[in-house]
Amino acid sequence: MNTTGIHIPEYALKVVQRLEQLGYEAYVVGGCVRDSLLGITPKDWDVCTNATPREVLAAFRRQPVIKTGLQHGTVTVMSDHEPVEVTTFRIDGEYTDNRHPDRVVFVSRVEEDLARRDFTINAMAYNPTRGLVDAFGGQEDLAAGLIRCVGEPDDRFNEDGLRIMRALRFAARFDFGIENETAFSIRRNRHLLANVSVERIYKELKGILVGKGALSMLLAFPDVMAIIIPELAPTFGFSQNTPYHRYDVWTHTAYAVQAAPANETLRLAMLLHDIGKPSTYTEGEDGIGHFHGHPEVSAEMARTILTRLKSDNATLNRVVTLVREHDHVFPTTRAGMRRYIGKLGEDVIEQLFYIKRADHAAQSDYEQEHKSATLRQATLLIDELMEEEHAFTIKDLHINGRTLMAMGVPAGPELGRILKTLLDEVQEDRLANAEAELTARARELMP
Repeated sequence: MNTTGIHIPEYALKVVQRLEQLGYEAYVVGGCVRDSLLGITPKDWDVCTNATPREVLAAFRRQPVIKTGLQHGTVTVMSDHEPVEVTTFRIDGEYTDNRHPDRVVFVSRVEEDLARRDFTINAMAYNPTRGLVDAFGGQEDLAAGLIRCVGEPDDRFNEDGLRIMRALRFAARFDFGIENETAFSIRRNRHLLANVSVERIYKELKGILVGKGALSMLLAFPDVMAIIIPELAPTFGFSQNTPYHRYDVWTHTAYAVQAAPANETLRLAMLLHDIGKPSTYTEGEDGIGHFHGHPEVSAEMARTILTRLKSDNATLNRVVTLVREHDHVFPTTRAGMRRYIGKLGEDVIEQLFYIKRADHAAQSDYEQEHKSATLRQATLLIDELMEEEHAFTIKDLHINGRTLMAMGVPAGPELGRILKTLLDEVQEDRLANAEAELTARARELMP
């Protein structure tokens, strides 16, 4: 791995060069260096410098500058309309809240600044003239695919409990492992997550779930997941005792998460889709396990959990719907499928196919061929319905309430009854979804 892959965009390079022209040291630092070395185009470019915040303000007085966090040494310079965070080299004081430093001390050497950072892969700085500064083996850990704390892991996590989630997120994102001492420290210090806002935890959780290494993190750190979502703990090691499953509930959940497309909503749904199984478990005389009603129980638990995590309402409602419907058998008749699509909506139905495929992928081989055939048939039926003048809801009818009122139907229950009857007959293929036929039938239904 070499630094030839670090190509600083012009707008960020201008910031570095301006500071250097004034006699200061300046480097791009952190995630932009890490991503460049991995061959990933960085989204943001951050700069660190030995210039004080006031000196940075003076250096860029002719262009827009946002005083992002002067007390912590950070200002945002708008360069060619792009934001560049510029932070003075610093070391941090005590973290009495396990989240933010009580004070910072500005220092003169970039190595001192890098020493305060969380993980080695994020503790590298680069200057086009001076080259790469890598005092803690970040390049080596990138090449080995490891997340390792800078310095003593317990110190880093006690400084900021959110770093526990960040470690898992970076590992999941890059499909890296976590170095042993760092992993032990994560488990030892997981209680520190209690000091972190649920909004920040929820954001990091979603980042973990959509990572290509999500499966590894879920299986390796269930104890951390249980701190975030205690309701998950009963699923750990819970045997399903059914030929449909090869894994316990938690292991099945982890594999199902990984099998779903890397979409926050879908993977949240898979994380929570079977969370109600332990509380609904019964066992037949033959020793086979059953989980009657678990989708409904899981859906209500998902609602409680996502409310507690302060999820946005759109995501919450969609996840709850997907969890509730994940075990529902798709209708096999045209009328039944039309009603099901009308009930849930076309976009929910599309996501349900992904959910079911992910669920099936995490199960045993038992009846997999039958389950795949059922999904194929449902897909073909939906495709067929979509090609027609479909009517999944009343608004899809080629007639509306205004037309009926013009025919003399009063607004109110009678109007609704007629529209509902028309929809039922169209869905059952007893009536064409055409204005002339609908109007004629409406006249017959009028009192």
